[in-house]
Amino acid sequence: MSLSLGATFSIMACVSKHQQQHSLEASHIRRAAEVADKSAGFSAPHPNFGCVIARGGNVVGEGFLYAQGTKPAEAQAVEAAGELCKGATAFLNLEPGDCHGDHTALSALIKAGISRVVVGLRHPLQHLRGNAIRSLRSEGVQVDVLGEELQSKLFEEALKSCILVNAPLLYRAASRVPFSVLKYAMTLDGKIACSSGHASWISSKLSRHRVFDLRGRSDAIIVGGNTVRRDDPRLTARHGGGHCPVRIVMSQSLNLPEVANLWDVSDVCTIVTTQRGARKNFQKFLASKDVEVVEFDILNPRDVMEYCYDRGYLSILWECGGSLAAPAIASGVIHKVFAFVAPKIIGGEKAPSPVGELGMIEMSQALDLIDVSFEQIGPDMLISGYLQPIPDLSPVIPSVNETSAIDPTIAPYEARTIFFYKTWDPYGAFSNFSPHPLCMPDGDGGYAKWPSVEHYYQAHKFVGVHDPMARDCVEQIKSAKCPEEAARIGRSMQRKHPELVRPDWHTSKIDVMYGALKCKFSVYPHLNSMLLSTVGSVLVEASPHDLFWGGGREGEGLNYLGRLLMQLRSEFLGKTSTEE
Repeated sequence: MSLSLGATFSIMACVSKHQQQHSLEASHIRRAAEVADKSAGFSAPHPNFGCVIARGGNVVGEGFLYAQGTKPAEAQAVEAAGELCKGATAFLNLEPGDCHGDHTALSALIKAGISRVVVGLRHPLQHLRGNAIRSLRSEGVQVDVLGEELQSKLFEEALKSCILVNAPLLYRAASRVPFSVLKYAMTLDGKIACSSGHASWISSKLSRHRVFDLRGRSDAIIVGGNTVRRDDPRLTARHGGGHCPVRIVMSQSLNLPEVANLWDVSDVCTIVTTQRGARKNFQKFLASKDVEVVEFDILNPRDVMEYCYDRGYLSILWECGGSLAAPAIASGVIHKVFAFVAPKIIGGEKAPSPVGELGMIEMSQALDLIDVSFEQIGPDMLISGYLQPIPDLSPVIPSVNETSAIDPTIAPYEARTIFFYKTWDPYGAFSNFSPHPLCMPDGDGGYAKWPSVEHYYQAHKFVGVHDPMARDCVEQIKSAKCPEEAARIGRSMQRKHPELVRPDWHTSKIDVMYGALKCKFSVYPHLNSMLLSTVGSVLVEASPHDLFWGGGREGEGLNYLGRLLMQLRSEFLGKTSTEE
């Protein structure tokens, strides 16, 4: 049976219209990924969320998550779109879900009248994956996910952009180590320094500015002892404020100079990792400079990365020499490479190369980069690519969450000890950095609003001190855009100006924290329920470096935050039983 000419044209028109619709929606998803990337470098790396609200081909609102604990991208986009939200479509690069129990992002979309949501990626973290999608669908919102409801070649590039903007989260979720980038600058003949060791400067000023951007996108920068001895680096982001990554030095022998820029921790902390027992006197010297020393039975890149994973880091930048780069690559912890190639030749048989001995004897053993990119930066060429493919975290249905939703008797988290740290963890809402504002007494008979427990805690280091600088510090912390910035300001001021810290801080800080926690878990019903659901479990803040509030790396910490939460839990339980 043949179709008439008119029917054929009609079908072709429908197909063309369908393709145009897919093309338009793919462009909106790509834009959501672009918007999500705007947060990079402003605060500690975190999952990148972007939201674009569109009516047909017109974008009417955009937003991105500035940092953990700030206003969600969805809420910002809704505010920007206003009344145009009704019946519109929201495009998200990643499924919402940065703090368990917080529904601000979803409620913003639902209350605004968004009729459809297009999601680029389901959340890669198991305890968050699918939750937001189910919640939206239960409210009658149509939800389409790329690769599931929306399958077309037109969406492939859009999906790729969503994957790339959250590559650190995907790698971390799959491999349980942070996403690691190896960066180096070399000459055209493959040298990173002259035979004498002199290396300043191989690349151009424009390339060095790109490196500052890479640093700002990282939780930490790693160098070896040779780099400290030879270059005496500062390893700062130098972008005029915002996030500064932690500096990590790997040195087995601890044969390091007593005078080094990295020992200045007034603005950002330094961690020295070493072999257990190495130069104990020098360890004491570093401790006197407030440099943190972490000992390993055997110092190697894999164990250091697992340690960084425990600290909650998402992204690490390796700026080391070839002798450390080689074992890092060999141990499988390097995921991406950024190579800045300068149009220079210096020669020298003994001049160092960017990667040391890998034991390869045939060219067939060479490691090939995946998804290679080339970019000219001034006179230099930047070559980048992945050493390991980005993990495929497509969900297997039914997932743990979906099973427990069907059968409530299946509990995915039954551990007697509950660890919490980052806000995206299963019990991340217990963190001081969670996005839950407080109204606390201001001391003058009124109340003041604080963006988070961390804001309140850091500011109260300086409350009551009769010094204009202390009062200014309180206001700076209070107006900090996110908990990470509040913590950075408070800690930095405490280090630089200990005279501004209230004299009773050592004895009063527990009461300050307790008051803020009690307010937080009293005001938000879902947080109260979450806390009470942990009855019978020990709560431990899994901070490996804060030995007062956290549990420490090997359980040596005092865990006062966990203790206060368990104390509050007992009080709430007692109150409930009394009311009954």
